[in-house]
Amino acid sequence: MQPEPRLAASMAGALDLSTLKARATAPPPAVPPNGAAAPSKSSSPYVIDVTEASFQTDVIDRSMQVPVVLDLWAAWCEPCKQLSPILEKLAVEGNGAWILAKLDVDANQRIAQALKVQGIPAVKAVLQGQLVAEFSGAIPEAEARQFVAALVEAAGGALPAGAVGADDTAVPEPEDPRIVAAEEAVERGDFEAAAAAYQAILDSEPAHPYAADALLQARFMQRLEATSPDTVALADSTPDDVAAQCAAADVLVAQGRVEDAFGRLVELVRRTTGADRDTSREHLVGLFAVVGDDPRVGAARRALTNALF
Repeated sequence: MQPEPRLAASMAGALDLSTLKARATAPPPAVPPNGAAAPSKSSSPYVIDVTEASFQTDVIDRSMQVPVVLDLWAAWCEPCKQLSPILEKLAVEGNGAWILAKLDVDANQRIAQALKVQGIPAVKAVLQGQLVAEFSGAIPEAEARQFVAALVEAAGGALPAGAVGADDTAVPEPEDPRIVAAEEAVERGDFEAAAAAYQAILDSEPAHPYAADALLQARFMQRLEATSPDTVALADSTPDDVAAQCAAADVLVAQGRVEDAFGRLVELVRRTTGADRDTSREHLVGLFAVVGDDPRVGAARRALTNALF
């Protein structure tokens, strides 16, 4: 799928972000758990970190002069670690033709909720105070370049001479139709189809560079769809219900309460036996993979070992 049609379709029904601040008036979120990784700091003026406090100025107001690409990420998100460096590289190459604004969804939950973020990484293009294009999931660099080029063109600007995607002579890398199909499924919220597509890729190419991580994220989002607002409360009232505890752990991870999620399942492993213990342990190990390279994973692994032995 090419970015240009997506951009055009989004432009037709652009979302006005001027009311976002009014929609993000829920009580302030809890302070992110200790150990959350800080965003990478870029020396480029075209890559900025934004927060709820600076969103109006750095995203909405700035988009009146130049397109702003909003990169929504979290420290535990492995696909985010693949996509963000690509976007940062392209922003530096763009030399001011567009701005990359990075927002940690765990630390700025009200903004993420107002933007209706369902999965990360999520990328949203803002122009003239409006959301004009978006995609979710880690995409290849060639497709990211095309997305940026289409956005800049739609804004009436141009990428610097020599930047790949700055003119029609640049030839993008061929897209993998398998990845395109999986990403399209993610974009339409069909996480079951996305998981099946990523699994098929891994079946034929076990060493694929990011299909395994993408599969974990798709399955995680698939499970989250089956949860409800009272999932955690239900688990609290039924402490011996293994399925309820696993579902609650998923919700807690999605809320950024990673330590609470891990602690809940470690305790479940500690007090169960047989098949229930195996289910609890396997679910916890799966969440380790979803969260990825995070010091909280190491601590929980040690706690799990103690619980098992």
